[in-house]
Amino acid sequence: MSAFSKVLIANRGEIAVRVIRAAQAQGYQTVAVYSEADRYAPHVELADEAVCIGPAPVSESYLLSEKILDAARLTGADAVHPGYGFLSENADFSQACETAGIVFIGPSAKAIDLMGNKRAAKDLMMDAKVPCLPGYNSSDQDEALLIAEAQRIGVPLMVKAAAGGGGRGLRLVDHLDHVGAAIRTARSEAESAFGSGELILERAVLNGRHVEIQVFADQHGNVIHLGERDCSVQRRHQKIIEESPSPAVDGVIREKMGQSAVAAARAIDYVGAGTVEFLLDEDGEFYFLEMNTRLQVEHPVTEMVTGLDLVNLQLLVAAGSPLPLNQEAVRFQGHAIEVRLYAEDAYDNFMPQTGRMLSWRAPSGEGVRVDSGIQSGLEVSHYYDPMLAKIITWGSHRDEARRRMLRALAQTEALGLITNKGFLMDILKHPVFISGEATTQFIGRHIEPKETQKKVSRKALALAAVLISDQANTANRGWRSTGTLNWPIKLSCHDQDIAVNLVQKGTAYEVSFDDETLSVQIEGLQGTTVSYLCGGVLRKAAYVFAEEDVLYLDDGEGTVCYQEVSLSKAAEEPEVPADVLSPMNGKVVEIRVKAGDQVEKGQVVAILEAMKIQHELRAGKTGAVTQVLVQEGEQIASKRLMVEVEEEAS
Repeated sequence: MSAFSKVLIANRGEIAVRVIRAAQAQGYQTVAVYSEADRYAPHVELADEAVCIGPAPVSESYLLSEKILDAARLTGADAVHPGYGFLSENADFSQACETAGIVFIGPSAKAIDLMGNKRAAKDLMMDAKVPCLPGYNSSDQDEALLIAEAQRIGVPLMVKAAAGGGGRGLRLVDHLDHVGAAIRTARSEAESAFGSGELILERAVLNGRHVEIQVFADQHGNVIHLGERDCSVQRRHQKIIEESPSPAVDGVIREKMGQSAVAAARAIDYVGAGTVEFLLDEDGEFYFLEMNTRLQVEHPVTEMVTGLDLVNLQLLVAAGSPLPLNQEAVRFQGHAIEVRLYAEDAYDNFMPQTGRMLSWRAPSGEGVRVDSGIQSGLEVSHYYDPMLAKIITWGSHRDEARRRMLRALAQTEALGLITNKGFLMDILKHPVFISGEATTQFIGRHIEPKETQKKVSRKALALAAVLISDQANTANRGWRSTGTLNWPIKLSCHDQDIAVNLVQKGTAYEVSFDDETLSVQIEGLQGTTVSYLCGGVLRKAAYVFAEEDVLYLDDGEGTVCYQEVSLSKAAEEPEVPADVLSPMNGKVVEIRVKAGDQVEKGQVVAILEAMKIQHELRAGKTGAVTQVLVQEGEQIASKRLMVEVEEEAS
């Protein structure tokens, strides 16, 4: 038995909160670690003890195994739970824990090492008779050879980092002319994220389903699977909606997949919670993608349909106990869906958002669960992943779970920065998703962000105009009961400037646009909730002012930022679209131009890394570079002028 009494959680955010609560429920003492940026994060407050392990950048805190082990020694923690991400799949860290006499709540260093490299893992899986995609899978990483192999395999093609996951170091190539650029970008991103630029190439299955099997193994040779999760709805190759069971998997496929996943775990003498990921094609054939040797972000949907607590099972297995059930005892009931709430603007190329969460309120209700690491007042930093929370719903059948999710999202209040809430709701309402037919190509084929971006709710816009005018004209946000106000204003939202005219009549406002007039009457204000009458219907919305003329408003369909720009000097100044500005806080990874260079409109001039993703920044116009104002490796703020371009005379 590997008895332990105090667990250090080597992670942050919602997963640290999740593990701390589970460990405390089992009677274990808990220790949190935190960077300087996370001093007031919920996981720090929840743990019994906490240790600061360094500055905000993960390379100076959460990724330093020696600091984690120092914190364990300082607090007397005799076990470490790595969560997911960071050091969770680091074989050296697992071995260092064992050497220090600390229980690593996860698989052995050997198992992590075997599965941590996609190339080596694929070789093992082929030996274990697990189906694998054809491709290039060799240690020779010469770029010319990779390009030649890509030409042999053909397109569509996936270029994948051999180490790591989460969509980083992953590029889809649909034209052979783009292979070289994809290889270089994937390698750069992989080196930054995982410390290894090794790549593999695989034939891409474009209309497939991403289906994974949850496996569990103990130290006594018992290995079981807990069914599948469908993770096909993805953006940037990262999952945003997961569900169990998969609408595309029947009993026969489930049995075959489950057996393959168990064979994969047995092939490496696996112990603990793991996930074997497959790509399921339209003909019902499936292929091994990778094995994640840790708990997954989406593990709650498995918990909801099996009734099992996977973190409790991890603690049990790590302590040396056998699994409390065999394969025949695993039961599935109902359907569960999970969505990932991100701080990002889905309608602006999924651009990560940073800033202060001015108001956070999680949903509740029958069949609703929320795993979050956010709270009101917390700063959302560019140093970490933009996921704010996971919302999970369960229903006796799929559509009940889907309806409950829509209601839960409508109740979710996240004000102070833009989130993907409205985008998630668009997906859940789409006929293809409702029918259970979403593949990995779903978002690209069926949800067009730029078109949706242009939609501005007139009801919400009218309410925003009233709230902003009220804020500007009365110190206590009240409203006049006498007199008449006729006020033309201009509101900016979704990068659009919209002219609005307000006429106050008693306690109501008539709000006019070019082609429509709506009557809005404020009925009550309580905290961040406004009750208002519009079109004969009494409604509610959530709102908060970041500044006097900057309003975050959520009418249940997602947060929109409205700004009154009628008198804004900035609004009158001409834009200089040729210049390249940082769209967010981040680190300059690469500068591809110098002063004097000629650039074409759309040419990539710099690479910025933020929230673990590398972003290509392009010239807005054709012209000459006059100045480069940043350096590679520099941390820069949002809206920083990076490259100055003098537009070519027309």
